[in-house]
Formats: sequence, C-alpha cells, structure tokens
Amino acid sequence: QVHLVESGGGSVQSGGSLTLSCSVSGFTENRYCMAWFRQVPGKEREGIAAIEDHGNPYYMTSLRQRLTITQDSYKKTVRLQITSLKPEDTAMYFCAAGRRALYTTCDFNTKSYADWGQGTQVTVSS
Repeated sequence: QVHLVESGGGSVQSGGSLTLSCSVSGFTENRYCMAWFRQVPGKEREGIAAIEDHGNPYYMTSLRQRLTITQDSYKKTVRLQITSLKPEDTAMYFCAAGRRALYTTCDFNTKSYADWGQGTQVTVSS
C-alpha cells in the first residue's frame, strides 16, 4: 500500500521560503511522476510542480521562478522549495504519485495521480 506523508508546512511571513517534504513508502513504479498540488477552500486543486523518474522537473508557468522540486535517488522523499512566498500562496499543499506511461511526460491533471497524501498547510502573512 502506498503512503505519502507531507511535512514542512507552517506559517511564514511574506518574502520567506519553505521546503515541503513528501515521504513516500510502498510505491514501486519505476516509471512515475511525483507532483505537488495546492488547494484553497472553494477552488480546484492545482498542480504546481512535478518530477518524473528521470529527474526532469515540470512547473506551473507562473510559479516557475519560485519553485524547485527534487527527489532523492531512492524515490523515498520528494521536496518542494518555495521562495519569495506571497499571501496568495496560502493553501493546503498535497503530494501525489502516479504511474507514467511510456513516452509521456508529467502533467497536472489530478486524474493522472492515483495516490495522495493528506496535505500540509502553508499560511503566508503579509
């Protein structure tokens, strides 16, 4: 059984940085995408960063300059660094894992990810 556990969220002032971590267990796919989504109440969950098994990263265009997604070589931990935080970054952040089909890249469709963590809250104050 796959378990994803996020950590690293919290309260931070505008302009600060955070690194979110996703601890992964039970995930055995060799061709995969790991992604970070975020959601605020009343809005759809949006994908902001993803990384595939080869290590290629993908970012939401508008956030590209402020995000860095990494994974360890044993796909046990996926991290997301967010810099220059803004109040509009306040959201619940979720880690997700999905199998990647051959000759495809990662996307930000929630249906592409079968396994999800419970989320970690990030609150940015001005």
